[in-house]
Amino acid sequence: MSLCRLKAIRRRPSLLLVLPAAAASAVVLAACSSSGSSSGGSGGSYGSAASSPPAATAQAAAGAVLTLRHTSLGTILTDGKGFTLYAFEADKGTKSACSGACAAAWPPLTTTSAHVSVTGGAIKFLVGKVTRPGGTRQLTYAGHPLYLFTADRSPGDTSGQGSTAFGARWDVLTTTGKEVRAGG
Repeated sequence: MSLCRLKAIRRRPSLLLVLPAAAASAVVLAACSSSGSSSGGSGGSYGSAASSPPAATAQAAAGAVLTLRHTSLGTILTDGKGFTLYAFEADKGTKSACSGACAAAWPPLTTTSAHVSVTGGAIKFLVGKVTRPGGTRQLTYAGHPLYLFTADRSPGDTSGQGSTAFGARWDVLTTTGKEVRAGG
């Protein structure tokens, strides 16, 4: 046996030890991001308007999930954790007009994954992605860039519906991607 082959064989056991450790770390990180803790915006509630909803962070790390939820506004688009997604009327086509303080209060739904899961009746062919300044990929639905709202504390909250923060109206979206004009 060659010296290189012997070295490769000796490295395999250490690689076998590293892979489970890496997988365990990923599970712990995923559990922490959905733990429901209220400190620092890493759980089900957000400490301030500048905090990111946990859903935005989890989506970016693990790939996004879009689904539908039945609310008092009708059946609306949500992320995989049930947090309401909004469209901003100031956006021009798929180009986001929300950055800085706006994006702190209304975090864009972003992903680093090529895969987007669509469940619960959401329509796969309506899902798209656009590149934001800085290179992050924001999800769109029926051509609308998607945002969460930091004041939505629990899945199903729709407290941003009809808001005119940052100069234009914010609305939830229906199954077909139409803006819901009720409320606000």
